[in-house]
Amino acid sequence: MDVALSKNGRRALAAFFALLVVFLYAPILILLIFSFNDSELPAFPLSGFTLDWYHEFLTDPDLQAALQTSAIVAALSSVGAVVLGILASIALARRRIAGKAAVSALLLSPLVIPYLVFGISLLLFFHWVGISRSILTVVIGHIVISLPYTILVLVPRLQQIDVSLEEAAYDLGASRLRTFRSVTLPLILPAIVSAFLIAFTTSFDEYAVASFVVGTRATFPIYLFAALRVPNRLPEVIAVAVVVMIASLIVVVAAEVGRRIAERRLGALES
Repeated sequence: MDVALSKNGRRALAAFFALLVVFLYAPILILLIFSFNDSELPAFPLSGFTLDWYHEFLTDPDLQAALQTSAIVAALSSVGAVVLGILASIALARRRIAGKAAVSALLLSPLVIPYLVFGISLLLFFHWVGISRSILTVVIGHIVISLPYTILVLVPRLQQIDVSLEEAAYDLGASRLRTFRSVTLPLILPAIVSAFLIAFTTSFDEYAVASFVVGTRATFPIYLFAALRVPNRLPEVIAVAVVVMIASLIVVVAAEVGRRIAERRLGALES
């Protein structure tokens, strides 16, 4: 008899899962509580209830500028990573390439390179080619570190698609571009959405690489790290962290629901 299927086994797994949920989400809950604390010191017992920290967040032009910069960088780098990821994934999954294993290892190498080393390397490279640090340099850096995630999401989806569907389109006279637009793209669209969200969150939260290649406009993680050095800014930092986490949670849940609905529809069409 499988231990996991026994009554005691199910109880142990349920208890372990409950502990895991508490371990993962208790810090977020505590952060949410402290965001309403009427004190600059995040400690129990709470001194009172206030919304002042959220008001300061909404009226802080520097913080809003940092959020805007991170949103722009994340959007641009995510689009670039997804476009390059689609091209690379099609090449890896559909084409015969000499040294495919080496090419794949090269494309996935940012996953194993420490971000500090990668940031220093990018800084030296941009200095060597004469590119000034700006939003563009941050976007380039984030495209490189986000590209492996998009490939890891898109390649398995492409491998699940029957090649005969594309071959049938070719036999009917469709060009490669038309085949991709009418056949391949709709089938990999859920994976594209997932890859975009992964790349967006990776870029939005990234600090190590951005700290080396950022220009005069600070990104959100860099701004938060600088604000943490000032004790009286901590409550505002907690408030904005809560807002960002809630917004991220809403986006992720909505995207997951949409992805599952799209996959059901595509699965029905394939069958």
